[in-house]
Amino acid sequence: MKRKIAIINQRYGLEVNGGSELYTRQIAERLNQYYDVEVLTSCAVDYIIWDNFYPVGIEMVNQVRVRRFNIEHSRNESVFPGLNDAMHNNPNVTTEISDAWIEQLGPFCPTLVQYVKAHEDDYSLFIVVTYLYYPAAKCIPLIGDKVIFIPTAHEEPFIHFKMYQQVFESAKAFVFLTEEEKRLVEGLFVLENQKKEVMGVGVDIPDKLEAEGFNRFEKTNYLIYVGRIDEGKNCPRLFQYFVEYKRRNPGDLKLILMGKKACAIPRHKDIIPMGFVSEDTKFTGILNAKLLILPSLYESLSIAVLEAMKMGVPVLVNGNCDVLKGHCLKSNAGLYYKNYFEFESCINYMLIHQTVVHQMSVNAKDYVEHYFNWDKIMEKFCNLIEETAEV
Repeated sequence: MKRKIAIINQRYGLEVNGGSELYTRQIAERLNQYYDVEVLTSCAVDYIIWDNFYPVGIEMVNQVRVRRFNIEHSRNESVFPGLNDAMHNNPNVTTEISDAWIEQLGPFCPTLVQYVKAHEDDYSLFIVVTYLYYPAAKCIPLIGDKVIFIPTAHEEPFIHFKMYQQVFESAKAFVFLTEEEKRLVEGLFVLENQKKEVMGVGVDIPDKLEAEGFNRFEKTNYLIYVGRIDEGKNCPRLFQYFVEYKRRNPGDLKLILMGKKACAIPRHKDIIPMGFVSEDTKFTGILNAKLLILPSLYESLSIAVLEAMKMGVPVLVNGNCDVLKGHCLKSNAGLYYKNYFEFESCINYMLIHQTVVHQMSVNAKDYVEHYFNWDKIMEKFCNLIEETAEV
């Protein structure tokens, strides 16, 4: 008889597009081959307002059983900013304030927490993905002895809130996506007796990519950004740098943006927003790019960077993000910048030195195959589940 495993994440579904949420679905579908997997989640698709989208109850998503819980209220945008300021101004605020903040941060689904508490004995283990939101913050302290925690943590103000000390230190075992994430978490919390594994994420690329199918851009020299276009990803600074680059370096180079718009995009003839695109368009766009750029300061992994590397496309990332910088240093398949002049120099270097770029391409593919192979990752994951469940 298969072990029954619950996986908790704040959002889950084919319509949900997010890093940790996609990762959760990937591991759920793979673990479902070996275990009786059930996902416990909210009814939301949107991660800001947290309105109910899916119906409450059980449904099957790609052969995985998903149990959804009602969100009792969405985020109150007249209340949340004040609470958020209070938390940032004093990370050690009272429990009353931190409880109000996490409720407004969302998704506020207390029936999920109540279900976990009442049905703890029905599951061999709980796998909880992403530390930040209400389900993780409220569930882990209740069932920590049965939790494998995948925090997807990175350096940001939230992780320094005192309320998360109990969350992290209650978990029995950890899966970290990178060594940088592991070092960060171990430096912030007391984790002396917990099991810890670094095992990353597998990277899936279609077997066939139509290099000639990228519409009117197939013969264009361009850089590409893939992901949510918003301030949290440092996109305004990317736009500022690229506009300045074009002023100082006239030519035909363009910046193509693929992803949902959540901040202003400057009107510029060489900045081309394509909005949300299909997976085929995304992969073809990356394949034909000179390089992929990720300006984000806060990343726990970055699937887009790894997808580009697997296709042999060099990357240019923000050197102030330890995880992204780490990808470049470990792979020797990308460059990083910390200011405009480094940004300009890196682009020009990679556009000119094609022999070096070719070697970067080879290095990139080798790096992803070695560290981000699903077969290797799932073997380690199953071993960790068995070791944790048996103790």
